[in-house]
Amino acid sequence: MGRPVASDCPARPPSTRLGRRAALHLGRVACALLLLAGSATQAQVPDRFLDPSDGMLDLSRHLLEYKGILPVPIIITEPAVGYGGGLVGIFFDQPLGDALRTSLGETGKAVPPNMTAIGGFANENGSRGGLLGHFHTWEHDSYRYLGGIGKVELNLNFYGLLGKPRAYSLDSVALVQQLLARVDRTNWFVGGRYVWAQANPAFGAGWPGDLEGRPLQEVRIGLLSLVVDHDTRNNIFSPTEGHFVEAELGAASPDLGGTTSFQQAKIRGFNWQPLGRSVVLGLRGDLQTSSGDIPFFIRPYVGMRGIAAQRYQDQNAAAAEAELWWMFNPRWSVLAFAGAGKAWGQRDDFQQAPSATAFGTGFRYLIARTLGIHAGIDIARGPQGNVIYLQVGSPWR
Repeated sequence: MGRPVASDCPARPPSTRLGRRAALHLGRVACALLLLAGSATQAQVPDRFLDPSDGMLDLSRHLLEYKGILPVPIIITEPAVGYGGGLVGIFFDQPLGDALRTSLGETGKAVPPNMTAIGGFANENGSRGGLLGHFHTWEHDSYRYLGGIGKVELNLNFYGLLGKPRAYSLDSVALVQQLLARVDRTNWFVGGRYVWAQANPAFGAGWPGDLEGRPLQEVRIGLLSLVVDHDTRNNIFSPTEGHFVEAELGAASPDLGGTTSFQQAKIRGFNWQPLGRSVVLGLRGDLQTSSGDIPFFIRPYVGMRGIAAQRYQDQNAAAAEAELWWMFNPRWSVLAFAGAGKAWGQRDDFQQAPSATAFGTGFRYLIARTLGIHAGIDIARGPQGNVIYLQVGSPWR
């Protein structure tokens, strides 16, 4: 893949025509899902895609018995790169049904399945990339390994101290290796994560004057982190109870294969609390801090539905979000969400930094009852307008 060329104009946002076309397509997807799910009992749908308990459209049997590579389409609506799509092929080392029965028999809990994924994506603003990854557990989920390698060519905007978009391209390849070990028989996991990346950032209009340091022709990152997880979720796909918390303390150094030195700390947490039988309250918190010579394109930023990635970025960033989920019948649910965040450090201190807020609503359909997978659409409104997201599983990962 050739390297994208940066221009002296802001990275092209989704055009009105393409944006409307993608929004119309997502609307058609939503209508199709509604019609297909509602009329599955009357349509000529194969039995493997119907739930015998209620006759509704359901992918549980197909997913539990599937052998080979499972193709998973991707629809991207991230405002930072525009509309796009891709495809990921996922290979499970055994059918999900066999893996689920084995883990329940050995541990009494559903253990995440071993899987390998390969895929790629492309967006309307010229961004594209590919990845190869693997997840594996051993000794009845006592150890969890995650590894991957990927290459991306992105067209993004840098806002910096002036708060104005300056287009740049980022050609990068990255490697991730992580190994976590369960602490005794608890829900705690402790381990390490190593990230190596090589990136070539380029500004079409020259290096921005408000970006400190010398222009970067090429930067390599070697980052080693201590990772601590606590996971009590009742479902890894669409949790309705429990929590997931992860803390990461990392340092990058030339001794670890990089060309720069910096430190960072991150903590993120998600909690799902049932409020009766049909309502779930979800809460999310995210705090990131950094110091040292951290490259501008990986500085902490506010990440949230309705807010473009890297739009609010600085040495530190924090975000909080709440979601109220009402399952008004066994298959269908509606939700509302709202959140706020800010980035501070170099441009402004915490008190002066502007807050970014977003809110929205959406719906979900229980597409795989046995596995607890919900799918649907969210519509969020943020500082730059409305954004549509196609969701499979929880939006918080």
